[in-house]
Amino acid sequence: MRYSISNTAEYGDLTRGKRVIGTEAREAMKKILADIQSGSFADEWLEEYRCGLPHFRELRREGEHHPIEEVGGRLRALMPWMASGRLVDRARN
Repeated sequence: MRYSISNTAEYGDLTRGKRVIGTEAREAMKKILADIQSGSFADEWLEEYRCGLPHFRELRREGEHHPIEEVGGRLRALMPWMASGRLVDRARN
């Protein structure tokens, strides 16, 4: 994954990542992997899709109000090469 991030982000990962990814996070990731391997995640997703994605859309709406989105908007505004709407094709996604 590191090939796709900036040198600054890579340095932060290498020097501080172990503070974030500890025993508790590793155990949580193992449980998530078990859900994927067992097929329970796929079953959950298929059921969500069959129902018209109500929970998925609710989670998206909640995510739009997260403070990181405000910060992201301010940061993107400082990057003139990132035209409005170019990050995600809202018509398709």
